[in-house]
Amino acid sequence: MMQSTHCSSRTCPRGHVYNLISKKLMEPEVGVNRTSVTEFILLGLVETEQLQSVVFVIFLLAYLVTVGGNLSILAAILVEPKLHTPMYFFLGNLSMLDFGCITVTIPSMLARLLSHKRTVPYGACLAQLFFFHLLAGMDCFLLTAMAYDRFLAICRPLTYSTQMSQTVQRILVAVSWALAFTNALTHTVAISTLNFCGPNVINHFYCDLPQLFQLSCSSTQLNEWLLFAVGFIMAGTPLALIITSYAHVAAAVLRIRSAEGRKKAFSTCGSHLTVVAIFYGSGIFNYMRLGSAKLSDKDKAVGIFNTVINPMLNPIIYSLRNPDVQGALWRVLLGRRPLA
Repeated sequence: MMQSTHCSSRTCPRGHVYNLISKKLMEPEVGVNRTSVTEFILLGLVETEQLQSVVFVIFLLAYLVTVGGNLSILAAILVEPKLHTPMYFFLGNLSMLDFGCITVTIPSMLARLLSHKRTVPYGACLAQLFFFHLLAGMDCFLLTAMAYDRFLAICRPLTYSTQMSQTVQRILVAVSWALAFTNALTHTVAISTLNFCGPNVINHFYCDLPQLFQLSCSSTQLNEWLLFAVGFIMAGTPLALIITSYAHVAAAVLRIRSAEGRKKAFSTCGSHLTVVAIFYGSGIFNYMRLGSAKLSDKDKAVGIFNTVINPMLNPIIYSLRNPDVQGALWRVLLGRRPLA
């Protein structure tokens, strides 16, 4: 039978409370291949019962606002003929991604707060990790497609309708899903090869790679290199393409003589650039710090940003300065038919 003493001091979480919980709930099984941990313990955001009630109410409201906002944006795009353009086709897909991203993490957290049960099965933990990285990877590629759409619309207006046809839009989305699936599957399979034999306490509210790396009894060096390498390809390349696209867009906009024309062109790109900055900023902070000896509560804050704040802000950002979206949203909320 494998014992928790097999873990090195670097990989095992410290603290008397962690050790007590791990010893009580960890039940190694004889004959289990590669891992003796059958479940993980998610400590969540807070430990006191009074604060847990407050957290439950806040995150329930955030979930309802996020779901309502993104579904409203999607409904407005579907029912408003003026929004049946490539830019809003991609925005509708982004709304569905935001809905999925928050649904992967927050409902399970709320269920644990209600039941006062912090354990999550090993398989469910890996499933959550897979779907989270699937949707996050899809976000990377979809934001790139949106930047490419803005590049064609502003820099290649005469050929825009042919270069961004419905067929091209569907191909871009399909390829994005395929690449994101490959990314998520790669990380999930890689993490499943690690040996988890010791403490199984995760100081977070959902399962993710940095936290699982710290609990592994095997060396995670190859997994970390894989994360950096795949991350460079799957996130770095889209970011480089986004920057290149907007460099050309900025040059084209600055050549516009009309101040009103420049303002309109920049306004259509400002919302997208804001979303890109928030998404990549939080992602880089979360995954480029794997060498640190111990993850802190700052990682929980970044996790909240990735799973709650980003999906909740996106509908606000895209509708705040867009009169077409605002008008469509009001017609959806009031039940009015769109103008032909």
